[in-house]
Amino acid sequence: MTNKSYGIIGITATIIFLVTYVIMSSMRPEYSMFTKAISELGSIDAPNRWIWNSFGYIMSGLFIAIYAFGLYKNIVIEKSSKLPLYGMFLSGVFMAISGIFPGDFDNKQSTTMLLHTIGSFGSYIFFLIGAFTYPRLMDKTDYWKRVKKPTLIFTYLTIIFGAWAFVFPNMPALGQRIVFFFYFLWIFYTAIKLLNYNEL
Repeated sequence: MTNKSYGIIGITATIIFLVTYVIMSSMRPEYSMFTKAISELGSIDAPNRWIWNSFGYIMSGLFIAIYAFGLYKNIVIEKSSKLPLYGMFLSGVFMAISGIFPGDFDNKQSTTMLLHTIGSFGSYIFFLIGAFTYPRLMDKTDYWKRVKKPTLIFTYLTIIFGAWAFVFPNMPALGQRIVFFFYFLWIFYTAIKLLNYNEL
């Protein structure tokens, strides 16, 4: 596939996640963005849970995993570490896993909740691995060097807002949404750059 194709896949992943979230959350008036985790849209007792899990997590995650190959292929110019590739690829795969296994928020010791949690945390941990190892590759080209600083800012902001629940325990879920925002902003921003690379 071309850089443009991979760029479109990355952009599509963010759009699918956002549109699915807006539609599914608006269909549930009792669902609060301040107190309800995003995963509760797909919990085992949630209405239409498989719509959220199929599109919000599984499809978005698989698109990110595919996008990871295109981004790495474009940025790398010599034999280099594949940690950036593995990080972003597995971030997408683990996001899909969190959709395959819906969370059981009434029984947090259940197998499905355990696997869902592994998927959720695994996705973020692998994202950090990819996001913190990409700058070294980006430094090697003038085009991607300009992308390094914004992506690092997005990455650090996911960490900062990850502590939101400890600072604002009355509205813990808002911090999670901000983390997701900067996670997908990293994907969207690099995908736009990849899409435009062909215009050079």
